[in-house]
Amino acid sequence: MPSLLSLLALVAPALLLATALLSLAFPGQRPLPVLRTSRAATATTLLLALAAAVLTAVQGPMSSPVIGMGTVGLSVRLDVVSCTMFLLVSFVGLVVVQYSRNYLDGDARQGAFIGGLCLTLAAVLLLVLAGNLYQLAAAWVATSLALHRLLVFYRERPAALLAARKKFVTARIGDACLIGSCVVLATAFGSTDIATVLERANTLREGIAPHGVRTGTLLIAAAALLKSAQFPTHGWLPEVMETPTPVSALLHAGIINAGGFLVIRFADVMLLSVPSLHMIAVVGGFTALFGSVVMLTQTSIKASLAWSTVAQMGFMLLQCGLGAFAIALLHIVAHSLYKAHAFLSSGSVIDNSRAVRPSGLPSPPRTGRVLASLATAVLLYAAAGWLFGVSSQEPAAMLALGAILIMGLGVLIAQSAQGEADRHLVIRIVAAAGGATIAYFGLQAGATWLSSSTLPAMREPDPAGLAIMGLAVASFAIVAVLQVLAPVRVTDSRWCAARVHLANGLYVNALFNRLVGALPRPATARP
Repeated sequence: MPSLLSLLALVAPALLLATALLSLAFPGQRPLPVLRTSRAATATTLLLALAAAVLTAVQGPMSSPVIGMGTVGLSVRLDVVSCTMFLLVSFVGLVVVQYSRNYLDGDARQGAFIGGLCLTLAAVLLLVLAGNLYQLAAAWVATSLALHRLLVFYRERPAALLAARKKFVTARIGDACLIGSCVVLATAFGSTDIATVLERANTLREGIAPHGVRTGTLLIAAAALLKSAQFPTHGWLPEVMETPTPVSALLHAGIINAGGFLVIRFADVMLLSVPSLHMIAVVGGFTALFGSVVMLTQTSIKASLAWSTVAQMGFMLLQCGLGAFAIALLHIVAHSLYKAHAFLSSGSVIDNSRAVRPSGLPSPPRTGRVLASLATAVLLYAAAGWLFGVSSQEPAAMLALGAILIMGLGVLIAQSAQGEADRHLVIRIVAAAGGATIAYFGLQAGATWLSSSTLPAMREPDPAGLAIMGLAVASFAIVAVLQVLAPVRVTDSRWCAARVHLANGLYVNALFNRLVGALPRPATARP
């Protein structure tokens, strides 16, 4: 009976799809039927997500029967991963659709835009709730195609068309990788049911996996990296700022997480092929560093947020590559909520910044204060770790991620203590850093406990994994130093020259532009 109840989750994408179909009849300005239906559909979707979470908490993970022909059709997999994503997508969708009611008020194609949002949300929900590989692959492709329509909503903007075109090419390669991985996994494990695949993978260990699993995991890794705008195919993401703000919020807070969700969804399978995890960790870690440095050079708030998303997705995939799947899932939730708020409030941030007069160039950092800030961050981390019972015997991945957290806190405190620092401000920053550290350990412990029935625990890494962790920690230390020094180097000729190259992403995207420009245009991208 609970497995049949899980099918009620499909009502959510059905309502959103109905709203999208209704928008075909009312595509114009202030379409009251579409506006009312979209509000009711998104609100109902959030209620269904809450009900699914409660049902899963009471009954445990479950899978519904397939509605279709044989093993081909729709089915629902409810567990911690899918319910978390169901709640997240529903909440962000409700906020973005409501925001769009006012943002596009008076637009000649407001109804079509709301319908496109609902269609995209329906595809994302079918993806995160997928109980079989057929549905997963179909929803993955549908999500990309629905998003493409939103990216080219303003077809008279050449920059938007170019970015959407690059996204289209990248997405099609990712689609091929995912479809290929589904075929390989279905053959290797003898089933298209996701729960069965995960259960069978959980009983195996690396080295004795069925033939072809390593190929399947490599394809999953490639699909995830392409979906999450990882280096060197990252260039389209910072360039989609020509789209309406609600699309940016939905993309950066929701759809871009699909790559991480895919790796987390198949965590048990990914552990059977450590080289695949190493690939994700290396590419994700490098993208995180690259995006973080480029973000420091951006002068546009939206461009800075876009590069922040590139870096955050890289860091989240680094967590996946290190085997910290529960922490990566928590990262998805935290980043999505933050980024949705950041994009939807970006206009007010600009207004507020104009009201603040610049106070001149910041003073050079003092070595003693920087070291004191780092020591304070170490003490905060150690105190919070002791409070939550964390010791040196924890998995190496957790300690490596903790070291990166310490560097972030150290930079935050050091920046507040530069120049003629306000003593009360420094105290408030240190208190906030302490609260963030406690929240980090508390949320991490909670996420690990909640996902213990679904996601595998962190394992000790092999020598290659240890080398990757060490390289990641050292690299993030360099970025931390740059964050402290960059504000006071604005007049240095060498930094100014480097800044120009970094602001342009070291021109990697220019090569991608040439490649894409040589390809024929897809019909959906023509103005």
